[in-house]
Amino acid sequence: MEINPGPLLKTINSPADLKKLKRNQLPKLCDELRQYIIDVVSVYGGHFGASLGVVELTVALHYVFDTPYDQLVWDVGHQAYGHKILTGRRDNFSTNRKYNGLSGFPKRTESEYDTFGVGHSSTSISAALGMAMASHYKGETDRQHVAIIGDGAMTAGLAFEGMNHAGIENSNLLIILNDNCMSIDPNVGALKEYLTDITTSHTYNKIRDDFWKALGKLPVGKTFSRNMASKFEASLKGMVSKSSNLFEALKLRYFGPIDGHNITKLVDTLKDLKNIDGPKLLHIKTIKGKGFELAEKDQTKWHAPGLFDKITGEIYKKTFDIPQPPKYQDVFGHTIIELAEKNDKIMAVTPAMPSGSSLKYMMEKMPHRAFDVGICEQHAVTLSAGLATQGMKVFCNIYSTFMQRAYDQVVHDVAIQNLPVVFCLDRAGLVGEDGPTHHGAYDIAYMRCIPNMIVSAPMNESELRDLMFTAQLDKIKNPFSIRYPRGEAVKAEWRTEMKEIEIGKGRKLKEGKDIAILSFGHPGNFAAAAIRDVNSDNYGKSKINPAHYDMRFAKPIDEEMLHEVFTKYNKIITVEDGTVVGGFGSAVLEFMAAHNYKAEVKIMGIPDEIIEHGSPKELYNEIGIDANHIADAIREMITQPVRV
Repeated sequence: MEINPGPLLKTINSPADLKKLKRNQLPKLCDELRQYIIDVVSVYGGHFGASLGVVELTVALHYVFDTPYDQLVWDVGHQAYGHKILTGRRDNFSTNRKYNGLSGFPKRTESEYDTFGVGHSSTSISAALGMAMASHYKGETDRQHVAIIGDGAMTAGLAFEGMNHAGIENSNLLIILNDNCMSIDPNVGALKEYLTDITTSHTYNKIRDDFWKALGKLPVGKTFSRNMASKFEASLKGMVSKSSNLFEALKLRYFGPIDGHNITKLVDTLKDLKNIDGPKLLHIKTIKGKGFELAEKDQTKWHAPGLFDKITGEIYKKTFDIPQPPKYQDVFGHTIIELAEKNDKIMAVTPAMPSGSSLKYMMEKMPHRAFDVGICEQHAVTLSAGLATQGMKVFCNIYSTFMQRAYDQVVHDVAIQNLPVVFCLDRAGLVGEDGPTHHGAYDIAYMRCIPNMIVSAPMNESELRDLMFTAQLDKIKNPFSIRYPRGEAVKAEWRTEMKEIEIGKGRKLKEGKDIAILSFGHPGNFAAAAIRDVNSDNYGKSKINPAHYDMRFAKPIDEEMLHEVFTKYNKIITVEDGTVVGGFGSAVLEFMAAHNYKAEVKIMGIPDEIIEHGSPKELYNEIGIDANHIADAIREMITQPVRV
């Protein structure tokens, strides 16, 4: 479906074209850009509300600054769709997040305007500061560096660390705080309250307005020289100190808050800030989903709604002819409530993902026992450790890719002290359209090498419930990792009751001969489908009949079962949706070497390379661990002589 941009937007193929517009044309361009994002995302999908909220800011930044010489760093990247459209990617924007198409996030290899690859939050200040320091060192004193960060991302320790350092560096760094009270879910914490106070404080705003009037900012903006700015600097510090401004305390010149949807005001302000040396912060107020009424009213729902009717607002749902199993994250969300109703020691923590992880259900029902701590993965882990020291059974739910950010805390605060924190790693494996920054490829390897850690993965929803039940038992004294993917299982046997699973014990799903398939977690469903496919094949005078073992645990691994496998089979395939380097397959090879078994082992998993974005089906086909590729691997191994 061809989607045509508006007449002004159609002429913008680069920021150089944007600069040719008159100031009075900018509001019209903003309207066209916002409508184009709505048109494309409604038909092709993607993130939605975040980019709508920064349309005016995006236009103003590229209008005022000399990009890409001046460098923009977009935090997270959900908000960068307008940036992509204005920087030469408008006609390809329909391929956004599609296989072999544009990335859903800024990506250095995609465009010179994408100065820093992002995906995880709160990196923009540190990255832009590094760029600014390098420019200062090289004598590029006219080069500007802008970090655009949301108030939700400001809650992360990394953002504070960046600001703390920026305040003592004499670099051309501008931090733009996009304050809309949202990340994916509503923001939480004291910083949110502080920003509300600074925005609504009559005393502070009188001081601010007096200062801006002195600069000629109200009612009409004027540019002014560096000398004029320097004269006002001491006055600014004196006035702002009266309001105990957090950012000024970190030696960042603070400006704002201003209306982030007033394009004229933004252009005037940014032009003036270009003439002020050193680190500074501009606080703007925006509305996530601006310009699409439903997205403004329900910002969480419209963060990434999928395909929808832009006129009626109907979000299209997939329809199925047969009942589908529930999503793994919803199984977690409902199961933890069941467990908590029977075990008053259970508490739960998530870093800013209550909707995505489905912990929101427990937060609604048991708000004193389930907590969203903001975008603070490190804090989430150590908070969980602290709770565990007092006898609590804590379920710490973090996406696999985000758990990487708290790895030191997992080792130092949990594992070394052998505290029974349960890590539920959502979005394990290849997550699809969000791409390499979000793939949960490494947790099997990085959890498996930690002493005291139990590493498990369910093959279906019932197994997830059983593992959660097992993890909360009083007799479990170790940290416990349970990994599972986003979305539905291929097939699942649903049971209302839960049962204990013996730690380190797998299950034999199918007897066989000649070859054994060892699977870990959800890809066991791919293996089962492959086995059904090859069961009709002939090998010599008999059918191909692979055995199938669902190992459940990568650590401790079921050695009794592995002894059985290596005694009976000399051809073995391992299947996992984690990296092949140091993962489940590596654990099997280590066992084989330790016990001097001889066998041909093929490891199927995520290869040692960065996997780009696309649908999970496309990606699993690309890396070769879908059912068809597993079936082909079985046929190839079964027809070849043993190579050991």
